Amino acid sequence: MIERLKQYIVEVCCVYALISVTGAVINQIWGYETNNINAIVMFVLCMIGTFVLYLHKLFDNFSPLFMIIVQYIAACALCALFIWIMSLFFGPVSAYNWFEFWRSFTIPYVILAAFYYWRVFSEAKKQDKLIREIQEKSTKENQDPMI
Repeated sequence: MIERLKQYIVEVCCVYALISVTGAVINQIWGYETNNINAIVMFVLCMIGTFVLYLHKLFDNFSPLFMIIVQYIAACALCALFIWIMSLFFGPVSAYNWFEFWRSFTIPYVILAAFYYWRVFSEAKKQDKLIREIQEKSTKENQDPMI
């Protein structure tokens, strides 16, 4: 459990650093200004997105496409709930801002989720290959007692 929590914290930090640096570069190029609230919101959204991706083991009995779609919807819903709660303190969110939230969340989420699942599936493929090699070696040893 502690190891999984450490891995989660590292993932959140990496995702936040990547999103934060990319956002800073985009803001610098396009001349946008940012503030501390944006940085905090970005960090919380990174935490939510990473947490939802970490729940992929709950969906092992379903198809990968179903799992990815449900996780995306769950992440969007949790992030929208967070934005709504923030709007109670900082003022209402306009329809355009909801669209911007969705766009700003979806693009990095899709890119990072694709990378995350590529890592998960490639690791599973490596483990499957290793299991097959062990099974083949075990089968050969059982068939030929001279080895």
